[in-house]
This record gives sequence, C-alpha cells and structure tokens, in this order.
Amino acid sequence: MFASLARFTCRRSKLVLYLSGALLVIAGALGGGVIQELSAGGFVDESTESAKTTKVMDDRFRAGAPDFVLLISDERGVDSPAVAAAGARLTERVAHESGVEQAASYWSLGKAEPLRAQDGRQALLMARITGDEDQVQNTFKRLESRYEHRAEGLDIRVGGSALADKEMSETTEKDLIKIEAVTFPVLLIVMLFVFRSVVAALVPLMVSGLTILSVLLVIRVLTLFTEVSALASNVTTGLGLGLAIDYSLILIKRYREERGQGAQTDQAIATTLRTAGRTVLFSAVTVTLALGALLVFPFYFLRSFAYAGIPTALLAAFVSLTFLPALLKVLDHRIEKGRIGRRRAPSGEPREGFWHRLATGVMRFPLPVAGAVTALLLLLGAPFLDLRLSLPDERVLPAQSQARQVGTDIRETFPAQETQALNVVLDRTPGPGDRNVAPYAERLSKLGDVSRVDSEAGTFADGRLVQRPTALSERFSSDHSTYLSVVPSHQSLSEEGRALVADIRDLPAPHPVQVGGPAAELTDSIDSMNARLPLALAVIAASSFTVLFLFTGSLLLPLKALILNCLSLSATLGVLVWGFQDGHLEGIVGDFVVTDSITWTVPVLLFCIAFGLSMDYEVFLLSRIKEEYDRTGDNVASVARGLERTGSMITAAAVLIAIVFLGFLISGIVYLKAIGIGLALAVLMDATLVRGALVPAFMRLVGKGNWWAPKPLRALHAKVGLREK
Repeated sequence: MFASLARFTCRRSKLVLYLSGALLVIAGALGGGVIQELSAGGFVDESTESAKTTKVMDDRFRAGAPDFVLLISDERGVDSPAVAAAGARLTERVAHESGVEQAASYWSLGKAEPLRAQDGRQALLMARITGDEDQVQNTFKRLESRYEHRAEGLDIRVGGSALADKEMSETTEKDLIKIEAVTFPVLLIVMLFVFRSVVAALVPLMVSGLTILSVLLVIRVLTLFTEVSALASNVTTGLGLGLAIDYSLILIKRYREERGQGAQTDQAIATTLRTAGRTVLFSAVTVTLALGALLVFPFYFLRSFAYAGIPTALLAAFVSLTFLPALLKVLDHRIEKGRIGRRRAPSGEPREGFWHRLATGVMRFPLPVAGAVTALLLLLGAPFLDLRLSLPDERVLPAQSQARQVGTDIRETFPAQETQALNVVLDRTPGPGDRNVAPYAERLSKLGDVSRVDSEAGTFADGRLVQRPTALSERFSSDHSTYLSVVPSHQSLSEEGRALVADIRDLPAPHPVQVGGPAAELTDSIDSMNARLPLALAVIAASSFTVLFLFTGSLLLPLKALILNCLSLSATLGVLVWGFQDGHLEGIVGDFVVTDSITWTVPVLLFCIAFGLSMDYEVFLLSRIKEEYDRTGDNVASVARGLERTGSMITAAAVLIAIVFLGFLISGIVYLKAIGIGLALAVLMDATLVRGALVPAFMRLVGKGNWWAPKPLRALHAKVGLREK
C-alpha cells in the first residue's frame, strides 16, 4: 500500500497539490462558519432521573429552574411603595413576554425574604425561558436587549444560566482567535530551530491548516444530525496543530535521513512512507481508538471531542501521507531553503549523542532510576485522591463576564440559593386534596442544608410552617401531581449539594418521587459517567493493547505502555487538583474562581486525549527500537539506538504540542485552562520522564522478555502483524 502511495504522490504530485488546494478552499468556505452552529451545553444525560424530572416540570407545571434572572437595584429600597409598584409592573411585563413562563419576583411572591438582599436595596426577578438550547438563546437575546440596564425606572443587571451559556459561546469564539494569534508566531519561531530551515518549518503549518479546515467541514456536517459542543473547535485547532506537527516532524526527519544517505527524491519518499509513514498511520489509529472511548458516554459535550478528535487524527494522517510527500517531491532540495545553523549529514548509524548516553546511563542503573521516577510521579498524583467534581456554571467564566459578576453578587448578598432550588415531584392518586404534602414538606425542611421548602401546603423552614398557602401556591399542583421547591442554604453544585440530593431521595415519601435541579443533575451526571467509565477504560486498554501487539508482536510491551501511561496521567491529574481545585495556580495561569472542585468532564477528557497522545509517542519510539532489534537482535543496543533516533524528535514534538495546548491558558474559561495545562504537562512528562527514563529502565530489566509472546500469538503476529519493512 505504501509503495503504491509513494509512486502515486511522486508521479502525480502536482495533481495532489491542486486537489489539496481545492479542498482547502471548499473546506474554508463551508466549514469556516461552523462556530455559529455549536452549542454550549451537553453536560446532562437525558436518561437520568434529574433530566426526566426537568421534562415533567415542563410538561405538567410549565416550570423549572430559572435561566433568566434580573438583579434589580434601587437606592430607595425595594420595599418603598414606588419601587414595589415598579417591581410588580416589571414582573408582569416579563411574565407576558413571548417564550417566558413562570416569572416571579420578590414583590409577586408577597415580599419573599430570600429574594431580598441583606441591605434591602436589591431584589430578584426570576423567569424560565421555554424551548431547547437554541430557542432559549434566541429568546434570551431578545429579552436581554429589552431589560439590560434599566426598565420601569429600576436599575437592572441581567444574569442567569442563559446569559452564562451565551457568554461561554462568545468567549470560546473570541478565545480561539486570540489563541491562534499568539500560538502561531511562537510555534513558527520554535519550529525554525526544530526543523532547521524556513521552508521545512512552514510545511507543518500548511499540513495543519489543511487538516483543521477539513475537520471543521466534517463538524459542520455533523451539526446537521447532532449537537456539538462549542469547545470542539478549540480541540480541532489544538489537536490538529499538534498532530500535524508531530507527523510532519517524523516524516521530514526520515526523509532527510534517507536523502543524507544518498537516496534520490523518489526513493527517499518511498522509504519514508514505508517506514515513518506506516508509523504515522498506526499512530493516528491509536489516537482515534483512544478518543473513540468518549463515544460511550451519554453526554454530547464529551462525545463532541470524539466528533472533533477522531476526524482530526485521521485527516492529519491522510494529509501527512498524501499532501506532504507530494510537497516534498515538488520542493525537492528546496526543503532546505533558509537553512538555520550548520547542516549535519545523517549517517547510517546513530551517533552516540545525548539520548544514546541517557539511555545507556539509565540502563546501567535501571532499578534506582525506575524507583525514583515512579516515586516522583506517585507524589505528583497524590492530590488526585481528593478529587471533587462539579458541573460548570457562571464561575468558570472570566472576571469581566456579567454572568459571573451577577452570580457572585447573588451568592454574597442573598441569604439562600434561590436560583439553585431542587424540584421534588410527587405522583399522587387523584383526589380533592392531599394531606400528605404538608408532613412531607415539613420533614424535607428539617434536612441539613435546606433553607426552606415551598409547596402547595405553604412554606416550611426548620420543620415548621412559616407561611400559609396563598393563591400563588396553586402553581405547585397539577392533575395527579404536585411538586415542592427545596431551596438549599449552601452552594448547590458541591459535595453538600450532592449529599442533600441523596438525603431527599432516601427520605420516605407519601407517593413516588422524582428529584431534579442543579444538584440532582450533578449527582446523576457523575453517576452516569462512573457507570460508563469502566467500558471506556476497557475500550482504550483493549484497542491500545491490540495495536501495540500487532506493531511489536510482544505481550509485555503493550502492558508496559498501559501501566506507564496511567502512571504519568495520574500525576497530571494530581497537579490539576492541586492547581485548580485547591487554587494554587490562581493568579499564575490567570484569574479564576476557586470552587474547591473541578468541572467533572475534565479528568475523563484529559485521560482520553492524553492517553492517545502518549500512545502516539510510544509508537514513534517502539517503531525505531523494533527496527533496530530486528536488525541486530541486541536488546540494550536497540533501545539506546532507538532512543537516539527518536528522543530529540519526540521531545521536539512534545514541546511544540505543549505550546499549542498552553495557548489555552489565554482562554477566559477555567476548565479550558485546566485542559490546556493538563495536556501540555501530560505530553511533556511522557516525552521526558517516561520515554527518557522509565521505558529504557523497564526494557533493560525485562531484557529479551520484551519481545516475548506465546507461540500461537507469535504465529498470529507473523500473519497479521504490522511491520516496517
């Protein structure tokens, strides 16, 4: 296959370049506006109890968690007659807006104390916008323009989850432009030193540009059939740049080696594709399989990274194996134009440089080196044992975000978490009344971290009735159903919020009960993720093990790769817990709110992407070690020579891809910062501590056992194994 591909790209090089140019134009025209079609949600499993409760609340009660919040201020005080009258008019006005239901305020609820700020100068108006995410955003944009700043003579600031989603999408789009503007010049400067010529340094940028635009076109098509997260565009850019650089680096390095040994252009390209090209293909397959594990989760936020990442890996390989060889054929010796530094002619045998000496030194003392590095990684990973997870809210946005500012004011100046209320739905038998609701509401109000319980039987706090039912209490009832609003006294998206959900679900109820609301969504999302996590890990482990076995014919090398990758990734996750959950990186990587938790999708996402990239480097290294071992049969020498051939390349690739991911620190979204620094740290640790120390130490300790497999599997590998010959 690779021989045929080499002949085609050499003979039809200009045709390949013309077709690539056409693809670039078409993909840019059709995929360039995909960001407008992406969504900000995707954190809820629609099959869970909380999601079903949300639907019940909408269908039966036309109610639910408020997503349109007005923070109303007036120096005269919210209880002054003029302000109260204006507040009542404002509430009526919002309630009659198209697309809005269940608008309520401090004044419409009979001066409900929790909706009044402690200084008496601010009050809340909360409403719910109907429809799916796109409909909510369309309605919100219309409402925001009508009520922002001032209405009915009152000072108003708009907040709520609808604003947070809007600002998250806008921030993501702006961040992508800033990240590209900063990252590309830095990358180009570093690549000038890595590739050692101006022309060679520009080639990966051309490969990445074609890859990224092609993937955006694929994502644009996917949005016609399913929802895709807005952050998919960031992943496409980061992963597309990183893999394009990695693949270009390994191909150009091998091409230069062949040319340096006297091969003509066509022969050098053929050998490059047969060896390094095969490595690139199987590397892309490995990354694809790791990202494919995200498809087992029932959250389109996580699946979106598979939607973006899988075509990115495959298209990066495709472009690298077609466009790049054709470009090398056309450029020929001009690939060395703009040379930086003296040219070193490659020889047939690897020089005993830094990486050769490092591998030899490590293999001289394998146990102490392996023990010290393992201890360091375990120490770094220790904070991961204290991992606490949460759903994202407005606190993940930058400090200048209005949603974050309004949310902070509400948390600090209002006595209870009104916008975070839990909804408890009771399905009851038909009848003229239900005397079971009041005792149940009373018991709910006695639970820890409950501020009060609103119901058709009145309002309860601390186990007693504090307000008798009024005409407004009728909103809690429908045919054969009733619901109770449980307002927490502490932050809902926290361990305390999850504990409260468990307490409510464990409390005996007079009728079948369903619990929904932010804390319930967090609980159910984590439970749903944990239920699918073993399958995702099994997919990653089985697929990676299979590919590495087919690549090496060994059972121990794939097992070694799985163990070492998990070790380095646990260290990465430990650093993230220390830095973001505990707040030690606050101010260093930018401003963010320390919430004592991490967005629950970050660890899973990091594990899958970083695992794929780690296996990417594993394939790079093992390909050369296996090539040397097949040639000499000397385990120690093959490790040293293989590392000498690939060490600088893997490190350079890791540095370049780390620069790409560190660009995410420019983002104002906290969990994107965490993803960026986590991926950068993962690839750097993998390329240095793992590839430079643990791999040589392990392979020295195991010796010829590295290449062991039972006789039946050796026979299988002889038939279907993947070889660079």
